[in-house]
Amino acid sequence: MNTQKNSQQNPEDRELVALFKGLDTPGVSDALDKLGIPGQCLGIMPLADYRGTVVGPAFTVKYVSCGQPAGTVGDFIDDVAQGDVIVIDNDGRSDCTAWGDIMTQYAGLRGIAATVIDGVCRDVAKALDDAYPMFTRGRFMRTGKDRVEVLAVNQPVAIGTARVVSRDIVVADANGVLVVPRARATEVAEVAQRIEAAESRIRELIAQGQTLGEARAQLRYHRLQTRNA
Repeated sequence: MNTQKNSQQNPEDRELVALFKGLDTPGVSDALDKLGIPGQCLGIMPLADYRGTVVGPAFTVKYVSCGQPAGTVGDFIDDVAQGDVIVIDNDGRSDCTAWGDIMTQYAGLRGIAATVIDGVCRDVAKALDDAYPMFTRGRFMRTGKDRVEVLAVNQPVAIGTARVVSRDIVVADANGVLVVPRARATEVAEVAQRIEAAESRIRELIAQGQTLGEARAQLRYHRLQTRNA
């Protein structure tokens, strides 16, 4: 049970998240491509082969090399709303971690949806045992304490070549991570739902005996992801 006191998402957050119900990253990625929107987070991989898809507003965190004295590395989590996705830009560093088991435990207690790190995590057994979704560049055991510190929260960050602004919509699953600009979330979700409906119909047609070529031609498959088609 979540016994921690934490903020709630606003109604608009919940409405935007609901638009992506039933979608996965491949479908949303196709919609981004069709609309000419960059958003795929290159090199950010799931910690496990998750069966579901995580969707949530981004709570962004920017890390930098620490000063003297060193600043803090994890206290920002007290300000994260239930259902948010924590998005940490640690410049892709692989020499020290930006997340460990205590953060995993606390995030789970607070109902945080997932964590995405352009960098590495540690204590992966805790995340796996708790089924807490993590998406990173890898794993390494060395602490980030006295090596990195938080520079800013809820400012634009870069994650695997994608720009993430606070409250953008993050979509993540076993295929990877992408970010949808908040101002275009409705448009992207609508296009992704149309693409998914067409692909579902193609699967039905081939199950009924049509050739793949026939089914694709009927649903104009080769133009589904094409920009301005």
